[in-house]
Amino acid sequence: MVGIVVEGIRDQLEHYMDLLSARQKLVASNIANADTPGYKSKDIDFQFEFMSQIKNGSPNVVETPGLVVKNDGNNVSMDREARLLAENSLRFNMASALIKTQLKIMTDAIQEGKSG
Repeated sequence: MVGIVVEGIRDQLEHYMDLLSARQKLVASNIANADTPGYKSKDIDFQFEFMSQIKNGSPNVVETPGLVVKNDGNNVSMDREARLLAENSLRFNMASALIKTQLKIMTDAIQEGKSG
């Protein structure tokens, strides 16, 4: 039973990390296109995607609403994108640490079972 719960948590963390990876790519693309006329900043509806736990699919990429559009039609905010990069990195590191902890728990349980 514990193995099933740990596996479920691991699967959720893996999905979370996949979403973070996809978001990192989008933010990098937004930054790369900060000076491209007419380019619209893109993001993932992160809360929706994580809660829906879409398996084996790519996240729904949406144009970011409510951003100021410059004269050239571009709406990339470098301050926002830098914040998203930092936030995404922190989330990824946290998820990675949680997965490492889950793997250690499973390894310890296996080792204990072998010696018992």
